[in-house]
Amino acid sequence: MFSDLIFRQLFDAASSTYTYLLACPETRQAVLIDAVFEQHLRDRALVEELGLTLVAALDTHCHADHVTGAWLMQQATGCRIGISARYGDELRGADLRLDHGDRVAFGRRHLEVRATPGHTDGCLTYVDDRHRMAFTGDALLIRGAGRCDFQQGHAGMLYRSITGQIFSLPDDCLVFPAHDYSGRTMSCVGEERQHNPRIGGQADERDFVGFMENLHLPHPKQLAVALPANMRSGQPEDGQVPRLADWAPVRQTYAGLIEIEPDWVSEHLPDVMLLDVRQHGEVDERLGRIAAARLLPLDELKNHLADLPRDRPVVTVCHAGTRSGQATVLLKQGGFTRVANLRGGMLLWNQLGLPVVHGPAA
Repeated sequence: MFSDLIFRQLFDAASSTYTYLLACPETRQAVLIDAVFEQHLRDRALVEELGLTLVAALDTHCHADHVTGAWLMQQATGCRIGISARYGDELRGADLRLDHGDRVAFGRRHLEVRATPGHTDGCLTYVDDRHRMAFTGDALLIRGAGRCDFQQGHAGMLYRSITGQIFSLPDDCLVFPAHDYSGRTMSCVGEERQHNPRIGGQADERDFVGFMENLHLPHPKQLAVALPANMRSGQPEDGQVPRLADWAPVRQTYAGLIEIEPDWVSEHLPDVMLLDVRQHGEVDERLGRIAAARLLPLDELKNHLADLPRDRPVVTVCHAGTRSGQATVLLKQGGFTRVANLRGGMLLWNQLGLPVVHGPAA
């Protein structure tokens, strides 16, 4: 979108939450806005694959419909956790207490913090340093605005926040909300000022308050779980980071595949079943093969799932780790729960100087 900014918009379907990753292309420093607990592995993988250093996980407010992923990201990267200082001493874990006029720097770029209370008393809008993007949380939504009926919400205050702090931005400043339930990804200040049915056009504060006080919405389904967890910055009650697997230090890629490092596999060959999914002729080529691996070409795998033992985790391998990635998908579809792809395939295995044998497989 912008040549001077790395930007990604991510989506959690369960809560209809947007998460935003912004990074300075020169320094590779980044911030993550409104992370979702269940999407931590996806977000962490994206940060790693783009070669970024995360300096802060920011929340626009204390969410009521999902648990933030801020604490998990701090545990993984050492980043700071940023949220409104107005939530007070009851909020735990956050070490970047923000208020109106603060700045959050990432490399040569920064976000300007604007207090936009009304949905909750601690709502913040983050505006990029060039006033081209506004991350409005639940204050201003696309053709909507955040409800004001709990967490010290106040419709009149929200009206003043939107008109004073968001509608004062340039018309072409893009609006990126924390949620959208209709598949809309962004808007802009000029559009919302003109077309937003709750606060746009000629609507005054009385119009807005009257609209918002008659929404009669049910409380969010996750309210009882999300609010206490978010007052801990997303830290689980037991203080433990959930493990992706109990059998090995696997990781999830941004594409959603589960990978394992070659070094670990080479040290634990008796503990896993290594499945080579290359074609028969390939195993006798320059890269050779791993002696302990069982050869089962990918195009034959689906028809032989029932023949594979299930007493050990399965690690799949191919030339570069692509076909073997698809093999993990087929294995999971076949009911195998302990599966991982050998990262980098035989190419990386050889680069690391790990042992191979040559000659056709028996």
